[in-house]
Amino acid sequence: MIHLTKIFHFEMAHAIHGYNGACKNIHGHSYELQVTLCASENTDQYIPSPGFIIDFKDIKKIVQNLIIEQLDHKLVLSSSYLNDHPKILEQENLIQWQMEPSAENILLYTVSILRDSLPSNTKLVYLKLHETKDSFAEWFE
Repeated sequence: MIHLTKIFHFEMAHAIHGYNGACKNIHGHSYELQVTLCASENTDQYIPSPGFIIDFKDIKKIVQNLIIEQLDHKLVLSSSYLNDHPKILEQENLIQWQMEPSAENILLYTVSILRDSLPSNTKLVYLKLHETKDSFAEWFE
């Protein structure tokens, strides 16, 4: 089976409520998100003209619009965090989530958005989110 991967970069700040370490404070990361798709049906036949399962430009457009533009240069905090720090609600770049904005939950958010937004002939099979150069979370179909 052929897999296609497109890599994206974005900057985002967050804090993890209830965590007893440095990540309990607002801080930011330079994220790298790898999005991997495949054809929804497995085939060993050649792909008809133009020879694409999906154009990389189309992957870029979908992910850029639905994920990257929503998170890039944003502050993402949970409702629990904001209940304890209500003054932060005044931030104009704030996004409020019900869940903690951990790498794992960012991946689950991405899956929930992309899964139903891709062309019917494709399938989301893998995501990899680097929070730092040497720390990442993965999601597999």
